[in-house]
Amino acid sequence: MKNHLSGRYWYDLPKTRIAQKPAVPRDSNKLLIYDTKSDAVSIDTFHHLSRYLDPRSTIVLNDSRVVPARVTLHKKSGGKIVVLFLINEWLPNTSAPLPCFFDRKGSVGENLLFDDGSYVTIQSQKEGMFYVSFKGSPQALIALLDRFGTMPIPPYIKETPLSRDELLEKYQTIFARKIGSSAAPTASLHFTKRVFDDLAQKGVQKKYVTLHVGLGTFAPLTEENIRTKKLHHEWYEVPEGILHSINQMKSEKYSVVAAGTTVVRTLESLALQSEMTTKGSTDLFIQPGFRFHIVDQLITNFHLPGSSLMMLVDAFLEHKKAKRRILELYDFAIKNDFLFYSFGDAMLIL
Repeated sequence: MKNHLSGRYWYDLPKTRIAQKPAVPRDSNKLLIYDTKSDAVSIDTFHHLSRYLDPRSTIVLNDSRVVPARVTLHKKSGGKIVVLFLINEWLPNTSAPLPCFFDRKGSVGENLLFDDGSYVTIQSQKEGMFYVSFKGSPQALIALLDRFGTMPIPPYIKETPLSRDELLEKYQTIFARKIGSSAAPTASLHFTKRVFDDLAQKGVQKKYVTLHVGLGTFAPLTEENIRTKKLHHEWYEVPEGILHSINQMKSEKYSVVAAGTTVVRTLESLALQSEMTTKGSTDLFIQPGFRFHIVDQLITNFHLPGSSLMMLVDAFLEHKKAKRRILELYDFAIKNDFLFYSFGDAMLIL
């Protein structure tokens, strides 16, 4: 939905520029490099990332693991219903009902069955969202989704040739560990062992944080977002030692490189706290005018028109005093046949 703010971040993208599958190998995507100091724009491939980072850099990545949370369940009447479990919203409080989206109507009190006979029960409905309960443990539900579910790929990936098993691998970073995301931190899908080996050989350090990505990352901006200057909540967790490491890196003039907007949101949320805590929930809305405290460089994919993620990247360009803003860089990418969105190409802002 366009409004007076998101409309400034609108562009037209040919459908052929929407990636329907990842590159093979996954580090062979194009990489647009924009040096904000020299205003130079260049093109390379992602597996050469180490060429552009200073040895005195630390790259921070999001190790959240995507749950195959879209599953076809059965009604006792024999009908079927596709359910998308919003695991990221449930994990902070698993004693509460689990929010879901259904592809058709369900009735409060109705049981919806997995193929093995396990079931969830519809507890309530509010504003298009359903809430269900599950009698087993959270781990048991995750196991059911691992067994029967499919990856919650975004709706613009309509013609992917990938099978369920291929998506389980490809729509997941190679370092994903902590279960909880409803969408992938897509800028990190490009990383491979080869990329990490090259970075380590150059002296670039790496650290991990966790932010469980929600479907709000794909949601269009609303007037309420703009009025309140807040976005959807996402739960994060940061290892104890990283808070000290960040302060040390900044004091020693190391560059902090954020691998993706989810890492930016995590780190900059930490910086705004009066006392840094290792876990919590953030509704931070980063838009032009925002002052970045931690992130010095950014790796990011190309995002949906009018989205909060475009505004975050544009805010970073403004913070870096770049001569070019995001629409100009996107125009360059389109003219040079870059692929966009989750399985698409990447951009490095220095």
